[in-house]
Amino acid sequence: MAASRLKRALDLALALPAAAAAAPLVAALAVAVKLDSPGPAFFAQTRVGRGRRPLKIYKLRSMVADADKKGPAVTAGNDSRVTRVGRFIRKTKLDELPQLLNVLRGEMSLVGPRPEAPRYVEQYRPEWLELLDVRPGITDLASIAFRDEEALLADARDRERAYVEAVMPAKLGVAVEGVRRSSPLYDLGLIWKTFRAVVAPPREKHPAVEAAAFSIAQLNRDA
Repeated sequence: MAASRLKRALDLALALPAAAAAAPLVAALAVAVKLDSPGPAFFAQTRVGRGRRPLKIYKLRSMVADADKKGPAVTAGNDSRVTRVGRFIRKTKLDELPQLLNVLRGEMSLVGPRPEAPRYVEQYRPEWLELLDVRPGITDLASIAFRDEEALLADARDRERAYVEAVMPAKLGVAVEGVRRSSPLYDLGLIWKTFRAVVAPPREKHPAVEAAAFSIAQLNRDA
């Protein structure tokens, strides 16, 4: 309980000034999104939060309006539904900035496992369920490792199957590791590593990413 209160205090101490500083940038990006393609500047997605409670997470829109009706649920690097501005804000992770509101509301943490869509949570294995015992986050160890997830899925013939059978198991295994190692100092380190990965992506791939790529190649051969 003390650790949870400390984590929450750290979230507020960092998220409050970050939200204030990011507000002008988010406003400018919202205008750019609107000018680039018809539709709202922001959108909300239903994900599963702590204790399996439904959660609405907020993002800057990076795809065409009604993208969910125009293609698969899984997004890959060559997806034509991603707009010009959308490609930039997805690559730089700026589309995630509105989730600072989720952090301030206590629904998310700065660092924690990324919340999944309900249809994927229904397929969780027992060893992944501990991810639902903590607040989801904007970034975590798996987010850094799988920062190029869309490029990974671009090579898959069946992207939905590749995500469920190859990417999700590898990614959630890393996420569990991150939850077990969590501490205030560790979280601060992950925030710094996230910033560094966006500015100067490391060339070496995480072993879990290599494993997922190998599994996708096998699925392609079996298709």
